[in-house]
Amino acid sequence: MDSQTQTELEAATFRRLIQHLQAHPEAQNIDLMILADFCRNCLAKWYSAAASEKGLTVSYAEAQERVYGMPYAEWKDRFQAEATPEQLKAFEDRQKRRQAQEQQQQ
Repeated sequence: MDSQTQTELEAATFRRLIQHLQAHPEAQNIDLMILADFCRNCLAKWYSAAASEKGLTVSYAEAQERVYGMPYAEWKDRFQAEATPEQLKAFEDRQKRRQAQEQQQQ
């Protein structure tokens, strides 16, 4: 597979992921963080960083709007639920596991 085709497939896959996340706001960011160690905000940060690497300026807020399909504040008001104590505990446990993994790699 040539480089251009690979880039096009990766871009199409990213667009599909964004569409899927926008269609499923019930998938809360904290749940994504617990399961996959990334969320919509991470995607927005990566998007902004990738733009910066290309010499472009895409603010974090602009990147969030691309990922969420609307301004983050609006998405948060419409869809974000308060994290449950169970979710917060699971997130804390996930963070501890990640820190332990990072320490093992050093």
